Amino acid sequence: MKKYWKTEVTNEKPHRDKLKVLIFIFLSLTYMMSVTGNLTITTLTLLDPHLKTHMRFFLRNYSFLELSFTTVFIPRFLYMSSGDYTVTYNACFTQLFFAVFLGASEFLLLAAMSYGCYVGICKTLYYTTIIYNRVCNQLFLGCWLYGLMIILPPRGMGLDVEFCDSNIIDHFACDAAPLLDITCCDTQVLERMILVSAVLTLIITLVLVVLSCAYIVRTILRLPSAQRRRKAFSTCSFHMIVVSMTYGTFIFMYIKPSEKDGVALNNVVSVLVTSVAPVINPFIYTLRNKHVMQAFRDTFIRITLISKL
Repeated sequence: MKKYWKTEVTNEKPHRDKLKVLIFIFLSLTYMMSVTGNLTITTLTLLDPHLKTHMRFFLRNYSFLELSFTTVFIPRFLYMSSGDYTVTYNACFTQLFFAVFLGASEFLLLAAMSYGCYVGICKTLYYTTIIYNRVCNQLFLGCWLYGLMIILPPRGMGLDVEFCDSNIIDHFACDAAPLLDITCCDTQVLERMILVSAVLTLIITLVLVVLSCAYIVRTILRLPSAQRRRKAFSTCSFHMIVVSMTYGTFIFMYIKPSEKDGVALNNVVSVLVTSVAPVINPFIYTLRNKHVMQAFRDTFIRITLISKL
């Protein structure tokens, strides 16, 4: 069993050093913006009493998951830019564990947020009796438990896999597919388990999201007033944008024209998923939300006044 592997992209040439510098700067900026944006949302929803609603509860936890997910990858990407591509066996499997665990939990949380939007638009009069603190906590806990259920069985079987063909992982990070490519034993059962888990996660959450969005759109179109329709659509439009981005990028990663092109696409899309999306999401949820922006201004004014004392 090899204790050290190398994570790198094939066909890398020395003349791409300038590109590495640009990627390092790009990832550094996006990571700082992601940390700032998601920490701002988390802090505001905790401190401001006007933002302590059930949907803000989901938004706070979603921001925490986004921040955790991007932290699993980006610091490692930045460290690789120094030229050290080695990664230990334990570090590789730790990264894979948290990537799958947080990713699956995030998909379930998006489905829970879609359900919250559905209740808020379609069952407005019953919202407080359907969505309350205990239900929110149970939904969030269920997302974390589902993430553990998804990763633990493959993780247990993966510990017994032998790696002896190569020590080079053709990817920016420790992902399941590149790891299986360098094994020297039969992994059909493990591959099927991973495929079933991924498909079930995507299908179950996507069906819940699509159904919620369909009922929301139908309810909005039936509203008699154009102003009420615009207001109702604005309430969940930000969430629909984030859902479309998240599912679109992950589905794109697994629709490959060829195996060779698929590796290159996965490398590029994986960087975009772990760097750009966590930056865009806080702005989508805050810039056009007057309550969050007002809370941000009030908090900024309080901090400024305290600093002057």
